[in-house]
Amino acid sequence: MTDLSPLSERVEAPHRLALPIHPDVAVWRPLTLADVDAVTELQQAADKVDHPSWTTPREDIDEDLSRSFVDLARDSLAGFDDDGRMLAWGLNVSPPHPETLVRVLLHGTTHPDARGAGIGRQLLQWQRGRAQQMLAGSDLPLPGSIMQYLSADNLPGIRLAELLGFHAGRYFATLTRDLAEPLPEVADPEGLTIVPWRDELSSAVRDAKNEAFRDHWGSQPTSAEAWQNVAGGEFFRPDLSFLALAEDGESVAGLVITSVLEHDWPHQGYTSSYVELVGVRRAWRGRSIAPALLARTLAASKAAGLERVVLDVDTENPTGAVGIYTGLGFTPDENRQVAMLLAY
Repeated sequence: MTDLSPLSERVEAPHRLALPIHPDVAVWRPLTLADVDAVTELQQAADKVDHPSWTTPREDIDEDLSRSFVDLARDSLAGFDDDGRMLAWGLNVSPPHPETLVRVLLHGTTHPDARGAGIGRQLLQWQRGRAQQMLAGSDLPLPGSIMQYLSADNLPGIRLAELLGFHAGRYFATLTRDLAEPLPEVADPEGLTIVPWRDELSSAVRDAKNEAFRDHWGSQPTSAEAWQNVAGGEFFRPDLSFLALAEDGESVAGLVITSVLEHDWPHQGYTSSYVELVGVRRAWRGRSIAPALLARTLAASKAAGLERVVLDVDTENPTGAVGIYTGLGFTPDENRQVAMLLAY
């Protein structure tokens, strides 16, 4: 990697960030934890338009606003009309402990009823300016990026991001596996044992995940706090999650972490489990560990009475993940996401 100067020397950021001014917005103010329900209502209304097959649960909004490293007073903004109804919300999140990339992730949206009037553009301009300030506050000599994830079908949102300097950095596809079709039988790789999730290994699994994803685009280490929401959250299903262990019974070579998102079932039209993470540590790759893990998840999901298994994949994943998934019978559906990116 080319040596870089500190981000504080490379990123131009506004010295002062003024609040937007819009005739339809009576008040702009930072979010508070008391806004969780209002944000959820607005986000779910937008979800119906932007990606009808899945919706954002209240738990995810509460988690985003409650993270210890999120400063709502400085890094969030919401717009309200004269009646106090939230029209738009935005939140900038910079995950802690970056190793190879300093990221600022932009969350938020505009209510479908308020779109087309410029509110979303003003909010995104504010978020971009605040994100630039956040990057400029870092003295790390690392690449920096401002990222926004959008449905690939959200053409107005993509065009708006492009107008503000973002470009499409990566595409992510949703794949599904129909459990009514015959399932593969994959033996445990030699020298390894596939076992169900074990709580006592959670910290070791997090370490394995962080190592496995170190060469994945845009990925950074998952903190202990964030890991609790992945492998200890309300939707986590330990009975559908599996580990590949070395002969000592403690060294984690690979993992598959699975959730069940029942709130999405009415939108999908079928019951399903969702594979949050599939990872294999570098030293163990090339030994069919991922197929063995996923085969267990497929069988366990079918035994649980579910109809499909769903996952999302980086279409340019360097580990050949797309081929692994399609080889197990996963097929792409119509859902795709795009990461819109401003890089420094």
